[in-house]
Amino acid sequence: MSKRLTIVAAVLSIGTIGAASAQDKADSPRGTLSIVVENDKFNSLDENSQTDRNFTNGIRLNWISEPRSTPEWGRQIASLVPMFPEGGTTRVGYAFGQNMYTPENIRTRGLIMNDRPYAGWTYIAGAITSSRETGNNAQLDTLEINLGIVGPQSYAAETQREYHRLIGAPLPQGWNNQLRNEPGVVLFYERKWRNVARSTIFPGIEGDFSPHVGASLGNVFTYAGTGLTLRIGHNLGVDYGPPRIRPGLAGSMHFESPESEPFAIYGFVGTEGRAVGRDITLDGNTFARSHSVDRRPLVGDIQTGFAVVLMPVRFTFTYVLRTREFETQSAPDRFGALSLSVKF
Repeated sequence: MSKRLTIVAAVLSIGTIGAASAQDKADSPRGTLSIVVENDKFNSLDENSQTDRNFTNGIRLNWISEPRSTPEWGRQIASLVPMFPEGGTTRVGYAFGQNMYTPENIRTRGLIMNDRPYAGWTYIAGAITSSRETGNNAQLDTLEINLGIVGPQSYAAETQREYHRLIGAPLPQGWNNQLRNEPGVVLFYERKWRNVARSTIFPGIEGDFSPHVGASLGNVFTYAGTGLTLRIGHNLGVDYGPPRIRPGLAGSMHFESPESEPFAIYGFVGTEGRAVGRDITLDGNTFARSHSVDRRPLVGDIQTGFAVVLMPVRFTFTYVLRTREFETQSAPDRFGALSLSVKF
């Protein structure tokens, strides 16, 4: 199994979007383009409040193919993944993202020993997904590899400074204390189920439970997690929940045409628990001395929000409460996530 996964990870890391363009250009749509933005400012209605702390911002630009435009090599890779179901529908995805982490006080230049390090994680990603529907049950498996860098060459410092200049916010002063440059490799695997205990509440409105399990392995993030999402709304078969930036509750970057009309809407509440073996943004650099804090081994997320689909567009908002991730953290994290997905 480990040999197969190594082969899959190697091929994913060198895949290019150009391979998908070899398919018939007449097929439409060819895929889904999504942008996901997560920021701690989204949790506050006070525009003057100071919210930069812990996981302060994440952005991810993602493309995932439609089944008809998935290249043959993607299907061949999927056939090598031992966890993927036989006869599943395969998609190939690509992404670029950046996560940003800061201590609570960004106005001091000195190293704050009892607060988390400044850290940025900038990466590219390649993913293979396989979905299968059997009767009333649906399952989505995802294998993804992230290749990137932590440290000054992530350019998270420049991103935050320029954004603060743009909005007239105080400039962060402590990025000289950030983690050192370190290449990062992370392999993610997730399985999601849909339609578990699905039932009609009243005509046109239904509810379902969507459990998931997942794990990551790498020098940036290593963890195992599981969770459950309750959704209530109209045309729940449109997706597997709202897209999120990892680590976080599972969702899906792609979405389907609603079952009977070009419209779907639902609200949701979900929870996930993670056993964390490594988080470089808390543990510090792997091969060099750097600032670090005492990481907590167990972390939990609670999230709630809504999703609206009006073909070919999906919009979601998620509010997230994350338990304390290190011993000296003053309070749980709170942040919001916005996503916009469009089929092309």
